[in-house]
Amino acid sequence: MVKPIMRDAFFLNQKSEEATKADLPVAQDLEDTLKANREHCVGMAANMIGSRKRIIIVAAGFADMIMINPAITAKSDPYEAEEGCLSLPGTRKATRYESITVDYLDKRFEKHTQSFSGHIAQIIQHECDHLEGILI
Repeated sequence: MVKPIMRDAFFLNQKSEEATKADLPVAQDLEDTLKANREHCVGMAANMIGSRKRIIIVAAGFADMIMINPAITAKSDPYEAEEGCLSLPGTRKATRYESITVDYLDKRFEKHTQSFSGHIAQIIQHECDHLEGILI
C-alpha cells in the first residue's frame, strides 16, 4: 500500500525498533511507496511512512533492495556530500563514506553481509541514519 510521507520531525528523530517477521507488511508498503515516488526518491526508511521499524529500501538500479535490521559494520574513505530527503525540504551536508559493509536480513529473514561503494553506499548510509533518528 502506498503510504503518505512522514514529515513530523519529532517522530522522525526517534530511534527505530528491531523488525520481526510480523513487520514484513511494512517492507511491502516501503516497496509500494518508493515506486510511487520513484522520480524524486532513491531510498526510504520505514519511519518515513510512519513505522518505527528497522527496515529500509534502496533503489539498486535494476531492482529495489529491502534491508531488515541493517547495521553498518565497516566504513572507509569519508567525504562530504549534500543530500535531499523526501521528508524534509531542501538539502543538507553530511559526512558519508565511499565504501561500507552492511549486515542485514532480506525479506526471507536470511542474513547477508555485503559491501557497497559509491552512490548506493551513500543511500544506505542516509537511510540507516533515519533508523537512528538522525535527520540531515
